[in-house]
Amino acid sequence: MFILSINRQKRSMTLINRRSALGGIGAALLAPLALKRAEAATAFPLSDHYDGSRFFNPHIVGQEKGFGEVVRWMLNRDRKPWPKQVENKPWPKPPEATADQIAVTFIGHACFLVQIGGRCFITDPVFSDRASPFSFAGPKRVRAPGLAFDDLPRLDGILVSHNHYDHLDKASLRELDRRFQAPVVTSLGNRSLIRGVGPQSVTELDWWQSHVVAGVEITYVPAQHFAARTPFDRNQTLWGGFVLQAQGRTVYFAADTGYCPHFKEIGARFPGIDLSLLPIGAYEPRWFMQLMHMNPDDAVKAHLDLGTARSIGMHFGTFADLTDEAIGDPIADLATARDRHGLTVSQFDTLDIGQSLLI
Repeated sequence: MFILSINRQKRSMTLINRRSALGGIGAALLAPLALKRAEAATAFPLSDHYDGSRFFNPHIVGQEKGFGEVVRWMLNRDRKPWPKQVENKPWPKPPEATADQIAVTFIGHACFLVQIGGRCFITDPVFSDRASPFSFAGPKRVRAPGLAFDDLPRLDGILVSHNHYDHLDKASLRELDRRFQAPVVTSLGNRSLIRGVGPQSVTELDWWQSHVVAGVEITYVPAQHFAARTPFDRNQTLWGGFVLQAQGRTVYFAADTGYCPHFKEIGARFPGIDLSLLPIGAYEPRWFMQLMHMNPDDAVKAHLDLGTARSIGMHFGTFADLTDEAIGDPIADLATARDRHGLTVSQFDTLDIGQSLLI
């Protein structure tokens, strides 16, 4: 019995030692993750939109929808039917803008080819079939990109406004980097994700910070929105839009945003905007989407707040099931809003996918 007891003690001690060793290995493996989280929590300076751990919208503190509202929407969605596929019309290839001209080509959703100062930029490039982490589920493309990869001119820069899947698509960034090796300008917190898929020249900007790419000054400007790629990383990276300036011309790309005082702020800081690219889709139901996504009437008010000479609508008609409105509602509602506020088509219109505008 004594020998049996000793053997049991030895086995017990061996098991304890193994568990201790495994615990030590686990701690060693988890330590870098804990350090990374600690670094992330203090990676950015405190500001009127960053509290030391997460970014926030200064104009709607405490008003954002929570998980309960998300579930309520998902359980009670009133989806308008979308076609499974819409064929694109053939449009001429993008014009070659001179240094003092602006040209934009609508590739789809929030993706534009923007020419300014004789340089070419692409905004929020998403060429994939779904705006989703999954290839089999999530908002599905019903219209092909207005330009294929092979149709793109040499890119001087890539602009990524925030990390939502309909704005930051890893497969598209990987392919663009393979073809062009163009520098990327994005918001605070997105550098490691983007570098992980290919591009290594990645500049992060906070609101109102600027960076020059190929002679074009790019300023990251505020928006009222949020960021997340999983249920666990909400608002750990920043969101916003871009102002591009060169040769005395100015383009504003709003990306994703709700209607808010930021537009007057942007208009005041950048008087005489030549062209604004404003979202007009993904706005229903209003009780849920209003704070984060403008409807066409909001977009017209934003146009007026900005004092911009001309606006083009975007963020519509590309991905089914993103929100609840029908595919044609944004254009119809924009016409109503335009009439309500006394604007002309030449002041605020849309481009067909693949269509270009030269000004």
